[in-house]
Amino acid sequence: MKKYQGYLIDLDGTVYRGNEVISEAVPFVKQLAERNIPYVFVTNNSTKSAREVAEKLNRLGIQANHKQVVTSSMATAKYLKEQSVKTCYCIGQDGLKEPIKEQGIELLDDTDVDAVVVGLDRDITYDKLAKACIAIRSGAKFISTNRDHAIPTEAGMGPGNGAFTALIQTSTQQEPVFIGKPDTIIMKEALDVIGLPKEDVVMIGDNYQTDIRSGFQAGVDTLLVHTGVTSKEELATFKEQPTYIMENLSEWHFA
Repeated sequence: MKKYQGYLIDLDGTVYRGNEVISEAVPFVKQLAERNIPYVFVTNNSTKSAREVAEKLNRLGIQANHKQVVTSSMATAKYLKEQSVKTCYCIGQDGLKEPIKEQGIELLDDTDVDAVVVGLDRDITYDKLAKACIAIRSGAKFISTNRDHAIPTEAGMGPGNGAFTALIQTSTQQEPVFIGKPDTIIMKEALDVIGLPKEDVVMIGDNYQTDIRSGFQAGVDTLLVHTGVTSKEELATFKEQPTYIMENLSEWHFA
């Protein structure tokens, strides 16, 4: 195994499942901390702030602070700032709205805006979707936090942000800019935060379609663990394979 200077780590399915920690992740992250190896958690979840994510990790016994968390909301807000967006109509929860406001961007309940941002919103309504469509048809930039079509709920797999985005995309016939994994904008943000060249970093995750493909697209080595979404059978169907494949994080040996 290559000696990596830094680690990018997915959360759900890699470090925890819902509110239950994946036991092998605890000593793995502890070793990173003890060895003073930089690590950053990278999540598509736009509903929670970095501080809320860090608090959850600490409750589960995973050492983390908010500066070690990159969410799709953070990456979205920074992208909007880089695009000189001044006003925004946002579908999403506080975990998305707060980082946008922190960048000095005004959130308006209006269709006359510079951009429309779509994140997971558990209080979605027809009116919210209609306003987004009208604003985009009027020329607003169309940005989505991630492509996730389904997310786990206590009752089973429910619609994710990608499903809402697809509805707006179908109605407007406009292609959004996607921020989260597997797209490269969130990976650029994560690499900026960890402060290391991509050649010295490995991306760890359980989902081939998001975590591993994000590594491919960013030019980062990848480790897939079979503790979440992608099964061995499904993985075998893909032509491009991860750099490393393991049952869980206990199999990783630090070089």
